[in-house]
Amino acid sequence: MFRLTQYMRELVEPTPVRRRGAAGAPVKPVVIWNLTRRCNLKCRHCYTTSADVEFPGELSHEQAMAVLADLAGFGVPALILSGGEPLSRFDFFDLAERARALDFRHLSLSTNGTRLAGHIDRIAALQFDYVGISLDGIGGMNDWFRGVDGAFADALAGVRACKARGVKVGLRFTLTQDNAHMLPDMLDLCDAEGVDKFYLSHLVYAGRGDKHRGEDAAHLHTRAAMDQLIDRAWIAVAEDQPLEIVTGNNDADAVYFLNWASRNFAADKIAHLRGHLEAWGGNSSGLGVANIDPLGRVHPDTYWSDYTVGSVKQTPFSQLWTGEDPMLATLRQRPRPLKGRCGACAHKAVCGGNTRIRALQVSGDPWAEDPACYLSAREIGLDDEAERLTVTPFKGKSHDPAHRFF
Repeated sequence: MFRLTQYMRELVEPTPVRRRGAAGAPVKPVVIWNLTRRCNLKCRHCYTTSADVEFPGELSHEQAMAVLADLAGFGVPALILSGGEPLSRFDFFDLAERARALDFRHLSLSTNGTRLAGHIDRIAALQFDYVGISLDGIGGMNDWFRGVDGAFADALAGVRACKARGVKVGLRFTLTQDNAHMLPDMLDLCDAEGVDKFYLSHLVYAGRGDKHRGEDAAHLHTRAAMDQLIDRAWIAVAEDQPLEIVTGNNDADAVYFLNWASRNFAADKIAHLRGHLEAWGGNSSGLGVANIDPLGRVHPDTYWSDYTVGSVKQTPFSQLWTGEDPMLATLRQRPRPLKGRCGACAHKAVCGGNTRIRALQVSGDPWAEDPACYLSAREIGLDDEAERLTVTPFKGKSHDPAHRFF
């Protein structure tokens, strides 16, 4: 996640640079836990390919409780309860209440929002640090993306119920060619409803998001969206407005912002900003973020469903995460063994190589360049001829189960 407003604020009110974790110590990840695949919506870009049916093999109540105890004992800094639709799980409130009792430093709920209003008393009592609600446009546009008429109205009711009870709430908007024109309307909606955070998510090629990757916003649309967000974040910082803006799933956003800042601020400010961005390090799959899926399988992030570190049904998460998994070890390398434009990029220390699952889905190689990087050759420190020589030829998605990642 790229915290645009936070780094914008560093240009105005500088703070000391802090590195991730103590030297040599393993980074404790933010854990995104997909509690269930069950969901009442049918989203076109669903990375878990959820549906409103019972899925066999999901963690039992006892197994899920054991996972909570292990995560708390391991000291993960944040736990995000997600789905499917997490409120569709039979024991959601039991698990959420236990998570709150275990006193995780940060406990969040990621939801489609359509059931929040009906459960707002229990949601408010749990004192979630943050509730993120997914909306992909206004009115009918959102309902088309989400596959159910009335989804927008129900989710908006959830937003308002949270605000009325003092629950910090944010909107998550997945950018595609179909809805890119609605970004200003989404920002206006945040202002009108007093939303605390706006999260722009770039499309990731996983689940139904892989099937619909032809709808990924063209690079010019992405750049236009980033220009709008940067302008809005600058206004928020300059006028001390509360809306926080973040982006996700395209770490090139940090480099785009750094280039914008370089055109508008003095060299000492840029050096300070770069220091913060390099300390953050860009893409955090397998390092600062982890995923547990509904079956208990552990992945480097929520989109890497085809790569499993192990299962919490057999081995505690804490042991899996600190074990000797080769993919995790490679993802944690800095720099990573990147190829193509990503390997030649002058900003690897800021971006971290961007989203590896997109490279894997398109080329069959997780270390190839990320096809969703929208920066020009000169913006990543290359000239046009150098870029031509570094581009990885497209070979199609590998379906060979013996394909080697290393």
